[in-house]
Amino acid sequence: MSHERYEHYFDVTYRDLAKRAGVWRAVAGYLQRFIPRDATVLDLGAGYCGFINAIQAGAKYAIDQGDVVTTHAAPDVHASVGDVSNLSAFTDSLFDVVFASNLLEHLEEEPLTRTLAEVRRVLKPGGRFIAMQPNFAIAYRHYFDDFTHRRIFTHISLRDTLRAAGFDVLRVMPKFMPYSMRSNLPAHPGLVSLYLRSPWKPMAGQMLLVAEKPHPPAQTSISAARAQ
Repeated sequence: MSHERYEHYFDVTYRDLAKRAGVWRAVAGYLQRFIPRDATVLDLGAGYCGFINAIQAGAKYAIDQGDVVTTHAAPDVHASVGDVSNLSAFTDSLFDVVFASNLLEHLEEEPLTRTLAEVRRVLKPGGRFIAMQPNFAIAYRHYFDDFTHRRIFTHISLRDTLRAAGFDVLRVMPKFMPYSMRSNLPAHPGLVSLYLRSPWKPMAGQMLLVAEKPHPPAQTSISAARAQ
């Protein structure tokens, strides 16, 4: 997507930032169970930084192709403008957690492959990749209301995509959030928290997957190998 079109996309799609901030506080509170409070966390395609501003972590980073990421990041967030499929600014095994919200469905095949490879590279062994995005299996009527969606993902196909990219998938939640924050559901953080904890998910359209970068296989020592 061109930079100009990207900025217009934000103008059209992202409104009611105050409402979004409250929702993200509740979402971050729920996701905190997967994220140690001393973790080093990267928000991939962070946009207006709703998640990374709200999450508690030891060190917080955000990257997005639009400069909204630098103007909306909290003072404790290291924000940068860049391509999510090129994380060369970050060293190997730097992050405990990489988070992506409503990102992967916007990527064509080659950028998606590069992005997942980069996420795996910058995660520590045992580090987690948390992906939250629309689930075509339950949101098919509205999935392409967003004109920038390029790929179809269901909770099954995304699970298998992450596995094929070398991740261990720890949790799959087919129904997690409403499809859009522009829905008419109440946005008070307390009510959102109740919604996230409830097994009943009216208007759900977003899924949540938690994956892990595997630890390398244990190396058999030379002496142990000789003793066998």
